[in-house]
Amino acid sequence: MSDLDVVNLLVIAGGTLAIPILAFVASFLLWPSALIKVYYWYWRRTLGLQVRYADCGGYRFCYSYRGKPGLRPSILMLHGFSAHKDTWLSVVKYLPKHLHILCVDMPGHEGTTRTNTDDYSVQGQVRRIHQFVEAIRLNRKPFHLVGTSMGGNVAGVYAACYPSEICSMTLICPDGELHPFVFDLEHSHYSLGIPLIPTTPEEMEDMLRLCSHVRFKIPYQILQGLVDVRLPHNEFYQEVFMEIVGEKSRYALQDHLHLITAPLQVIWGKQDQVVDVSGAKVVAETLPGCRVDLLENCGHSVVMERPRRTAKLILEFIISQQDTKKSSKKSS
Repeated sequence: MSDLDVVNLLVIAGGTLAIPILAFVASFLLWPSALIKVYYWYWRRTLGLQVRYADCGGYRFCYSYRGKPGLRPSILMLHGFSAHKDTWLSVVKYLPKHLHILCVDMPGHEGTTRTNTDDYSVQGQVRRIHQFVEAIRLNRKPFHLVGTSMGGNVAGVYAACYPSEICSMTLICPDGELHPFVFDLEHSHYSLGIPLIPTTPEEMEDMLRLCSHVRFKIPYQILQGLVDVRLPHNEFYQEVFMEIVGEKSRYALQDHLHLITAPLQVIWGKQDQVVDVSGAKVVAETLPGCRVDLLENCGHSVVMERPRRTAKLILEFIISQQDTKKSSKKSS
């Protein structure tokens, strides 16, 4: 092979490698929102999660799952306001692969049906999630329910309304009138007047600072991509937000707490700037038997800031509840 052939091969090889690199750079600079979607797809694939749909009466739920029902209870995870099922990827990463885990897009969010006539109050979302549970027959056996923020509010009311379906549950910084939102809506400088609905990269950065005690350095292009993904849905998010802070939903969890019979775990970031950590005390006073785990140097986005710790606490709680049931059966 001549030196010229070697040079040609190197040029061809270099060109072949340059194409995906240039494509990545172009995506990062020009289409960051597309890059974010690819990122979630890749992460789901790496963790062994599969995306499925459940149809019930013209309404479609989108969810991801891993594993099959086994000795441990199945785990259903409900994400927070304006988020999606992939919120839980960082926690799922640290959970055993044999566990049956399901992460569902909440009503109207991401891949789940959105309609103008649907009820997005906490009670309305509870009814929809129950539809989902029945559609996939998850309630054939009691399952462990996990919810964060808005999802925590929904999870708490769900457990109160359908106690026979829940064997144990975890609420992570649940919103509601356990303690009002920390931020001031009336004097907000945000475009839509709601800090949790950003419309610019700068507002997105502010929202991330509000939700997280840990400071993440995020490139401007990624912030733009996060905004681009959300912008088409902001009107819907505004509608949902006004529903969950309205009179009908605001006291839903507080009013239903005393009806929860399943063993309960509460996880809360001590530096939560969205929903004050004092809400954990309200839950503990109403349900003295519940387990409370307060995380140091952690804000509202517990799932994002402390995924390994969150996964460990949830797993420990599930195992401890199973061990308690086994002991009580032996003694009886």
